[in-house]
Amino acid sequence: MLILTIMIFKFSDILGVSMRCVDVLVIGGGPSGSIVSALLNKQGIKVLCVEKEKFPRFVIGESLLPNCMNILREAGFLEAVEAYGFQYKNGAAFSWKDEYRYFDFCDKSSNGDGTTFQVQRAVFDKILIDEAIKQGVEVCFETAVEDINFLDQYTEATLSDGQKIQAKYIIDASGYGRVLPRKLNLEVPSTLSPKKAYFTHIKDNIDEILYDRKKILITTHPEFRDVWFWLIPFSNGRCSIGVVGEESRLNINSSDEDTLKHHVYLAPMLKRLLDKAVWDTPIRTISSYSKDVKQLYGHRYVLLGNASEFLDPVFSSGVTIAMVSAKLASQVVTKILNGDQVDMQKEYVEPLMFGINTFRTYVEGWYNTKFQDVIYAKDENHKVKRQICSILAGYAWDHTNPYATRSNEALEVLAQICKR
Repeated sequence: MLILTIMIFKFSDILGVSMRCVDVLVIGGGPSGSIVSALLNKQGIKVLCVEKEKFPRFVIGESLLPNCMNILREAGFLEAVEAYGFQYKNGAAFSWKDEYRYFDFCDKSSNGDGTTFQVQRAVFDKILIDEAIKQGVEVCFETAVEDINFLDQYTEATLSDGQKIQAKYIIDASGYGRVLPRKLNLEVPSTLSPKKAYFTHIKDNIDEILYDRKKILITTHPEFRDVWFWLIPFSNGRCSIGVVGEESRLNINSSDEDTLKHHVYLAPMLKRLLDKAVWDTPIRTISSYSKDVKQLYGHRYVLLGNASEFLDPVFSSGVTIAMVSAKLASQVVTKILNGDQVDMQKEYVEPLMFGINTFRTYVEGWYNTKFQDVIYAKDENHKVKRQICSILAGYAWDHTNPYATRSNEALEVLAQICKR
């Protein structure tokens, strides 16, 4: 037996194949990947996280929601995030022509944190994965998953560096890479219409005294209410600026920079705020970003965050959904590896989709303008505003909030009241 083992080992050396066994292979080192890795590691589970890029790397989606803070704290990441000095965030503001409304996330109906941060994602994501590594998680950067085979007793993954990994479970946290959905043919069209986004980072030079850098500013296009802008200020005098809409609305047959500037300076408040801005970074674009899948899990795998479904960036829900999915997945995968019976539909899919579908209601309501009518209404009901504020703060999983539990019906009624 010893001789046979040595022969097999030597034969694998000759072929240049390295065989490794882990409990869980996590694909992707973004927020969902780093958090699920850390939470599993805390349970004594052997995790290998592989990330195809080298950190830091540019990622869009810089405005966090307060619900993220609870999960960052649980993963053991919050202290490092707070120490960096990111822009403090306490709410969201909305503008349309001469209208301006804001929501204070501390004045909400749900329990939990009311403040968070606006973050440069390149730095933020690196902080999270570095903290996971400090806690003992093994991470391989610049390493992609090239092939996956689900065998009888385990799953075998072939990595771009030649390693072969035997894993008891696979967690896909690959974000827009969507490794398993593509390999397993799980992708289906989103229920949301295709959109395009033009965005960049600029030196904003905003000197308006009343401007509140503690809030993300979401602006409705003055001509097209289904087109909107984000303005996310950072702590270093820079900001993220972008426009989102159907390509037919945005296209002016010009360069990406001219297209973004053209629309930004049509909005009165943005024109006033950014009149001294320095546009010093190339414009980026992303198209048809809304995605969906046939299923969120299968035999020995589960999908997290953007790898499962991405709605729309309008309410900055992407990172929050990613973190919630990571927390839920860590709980069910721990039980599975411990030999416990798990109902994935009831313990993972339904809890996750409750919040995603809540966000979906308000995303769809934004584009069909029903939710915009609520936001820009002149008369406010304070109780209702606090409940809506909870959704905007990321507490879309609050079962005590009727605007979450009965989101479609509640928004429809509220929109009719505001319209009248």
